[in-house]
Amino acid sequence: MYRKILLATDNSEQAEKAGEYAISMAGSNGADIIVLYVIDAYYKYALPQKELREQLDEQLREDGKEAVKKFKSKIEEKQCAGTCQNVNLITMIKEGKPAEVILKTAEEENVDHIVMGKSGKHGIERFLLGSTAENVVRGSKIPVNVIS
Repeated sequence: MYRKILLATDNSEQAEKAGEYAISMAGSNGADIIVLYVIDAYYKYALPQKELREQLDEQLREDGKEAVKKFKSKIEEKQCAGTCQNVNLITMIKEGKPAEVILKTAEEENVDHIVMGKSGKHGIERFLLGSTAENVVRGSKIPVNVIS
């Protein structure tokens, strides 16, 4: 039985599938779902112009807000077809290296389980985990489900 599930989202199709899985896990147990979007600051600091960094930062924050809003509305408006009425939703947007932030948040929030989507690669790469998912799986002390 899970009390807290961390759902790492990046607004991708795989993250949406991971969200559905997290809902099914939480719905039957009445667990909390922490929806976490991590702004990967690496890209921002690669730009030499302050103006471009600020624009990119603003866009990344908007993407994060959209990702957590999308998931939140799925729960609140639709109530997951009656399967997740007891789910307590917590949304977070943090900045840093995604795998590190996911693992740190899981520890800080005393999470029982991590759910995330696998990388959205194509071709031969689709059989491999994305680097973030792989690093989370390798570094986690709790169960991790990677959904494709």
